[in-house]
Amino acid sequence: MSQDRSNRRDFLRQAAGTALAGATAPYVWTSSRARAESANDRLNVAAIGCGGRGSAVGHQAGARGNMVACCDVDSQRAAQFANRYENRCQTCIDYRAVLERKDVDLVTIGTPDHWHTKIAIEAMQSGKDVYCEKPLTLTIEESRQICRAVEATGKVFQVGTQQRSEYDAVFLKAVVLARTGRLGEKLHALSSVGTARSGGPFATSAPPEHLDWDLWLGQAPKVEYCDKRAHYEFRWWLEYSGGQVTDWGVHHTDIALWALGGEKTGPVEIEGKGEFPLGTEGVLEMLAGKKPAVEPNAYNVAHKFDCDMTLPNGNTIKLLSGPNELIVEGDRGKIRVNRGGLSGKPVEDLSDADKKWLDDEVVKLYRGKKPGSHMADFFECVKDRSLPVSDVFTHAASVNACHMANIAMLLGRKLRWNPDTYEFVDDDEANALKRRKQREPYGITV
Repeated sequence: MSQDRSNRRDFLRQAAGTALAGATAPYVWTSSRARAESANDRLNVAAIGCGGRGSAVGHQAGARGNMVACCDVDSQRAAQFANRYENRCQTCIDYRAVLERKDVDLVTIGTPDHWHTKIAIEAMQSGKDVYCEKPLTLTIEESRQICRAVEATGKVFQVGTQQRSEYDAVFLKAVVLARTGRLGEKLHALSSVGTARSGGPFATSAPPEHLDWDLWLGQAPKVEYCDKRAHYEFRWWLEYSGGQVTDWGVHHTDIALWALGGEKTGPVEIEGKGEFPLGTEGVLEMLAGKKPAVEPNAYNVAHKFDCDMTLPNGNTIKLLSGPNELIVEGDRGKIRVNRGGLSGKPVEDLSDADKKWLDDEVVKLYRGKKPGSHMADFFECVKDRSLPVSDVFTHAASVNACHMANIAMLLGRKLRWNPDTYEFVDDDEANALKRRKQREPYGITV
C-alpha cells in the first residue's frame, strides 16, 4: 500500500472514530474556535467568490454564522453580496486579504473551478476550515495536492455535492439499496447528466473596470477578456473547467461510485467518445502549454459524450450526455433517481418494515446522523472536528473519474488507472494530462 493511501486511511479512521465516540480529535484550538464551543457564540465566516453558486452557499453559511467578509474579483458582485449584511461584511478583491484575517474561522469557496484548489489549500494553511463548491479540482494532480493538504492541516473540508445530504435523501436511499444487494451483486450505473453548451466565435474587448481580469484568470493562460469566458460561462472552456463532464457529471457519478463500491478508488479502466466543437488537436496543444488558447475563440469542452468506466470490483458506470438521471441496475432490479425522486420496482415493493429499515440504513450511511442540510453537516463537523459526509478523499475519486473521462475522449483510447500509484498505466501522454502548466505568480504550492 502506498504511503498516500495509508495516510488517507488513517485520517478517515481517526475522523470517523471521533464522530462515533463523540470525542474531540487532536487539534490546536484558536481562541475563536474555543468561543465557538459556546452555544451563545457563532463561527465567523467569509465567502470567497460571490457569483451564482458562490453567493448561494455563502449566504447559507452566513445564516449559520457571522458573515464578516466576502471577496470577489468582480467588485460589483462582492458589494451586492455584502448588502445583505449591512455594515458587518467587509469586501475585498484579493482572497489573500480574507485569509490574513485571524477572526475568520471558515470560508466558503464558490469561484470558477480553476481557482478552487489553490484557494482551498491556502485557506487551510492559514487555519481556516473550508466548504468548497464542486467540481473541486481542475486536474487529477490537484486532487492529490488537496488531499495532502487536508491530511497535513487536519482541517474540516466539505465539498458541495449536496446530493449526499439533501433532496429528501433519495440519493442516499439509492446508495443503500445498491450496496446491500437489493439490486443484485454485479451492478451497472448510468450517470446521465445533460449536454454542454456550444457557441462562438466570440469577440474580445477591454474588461470592465469593476473586474480584475488578470486575477480572474489566475493560473490559466493569459488571454484577452471575453465576457463569454467569465462568470457562469467559464464552464464551457477547458482552460477553467471540465465542461458538463465535470460540472454535472461529478454529481451523479459521485453517487454512482458510492453505490457501486468505488468511492475510494474511482475507476481502473475508462474509455469513451466525445464531440469537441473545436476538435481535439488544438485543445491538447493548449493543455500541454504549447499555446495559450484554442482558436477560434469559442466554447471548447465536449458538447456530447459517452464514456464507460470499470471499477476494481468489476461494476461499471456509463457517463452519458443524456436526460438528467442516475439509473442503477443489477440482476435483481433497477432503480432510477434524480432530484425529483426515487423510483423503480425495488422501491415500489418495499414493505413498511423495509422502509423503516431503509431509513435506519440511511442514518448509518450518513455517519450516524439524520441527513438534511449539507451546510448544517459542515458546521456540525467544524464544531466536533468529525469528517463531513462529502469529504475530500471520496470526492477526489469522483472528480478524477470525470477528469479521466475527458482525457480518454481527448486521446481517443482506453486508459487504465492505478489508484495506488495515482498514475495511468504505461501511458506517458495521459499522465502528462494529469497536470497543467501554471501561470506565475498563481501556481499552487503545497
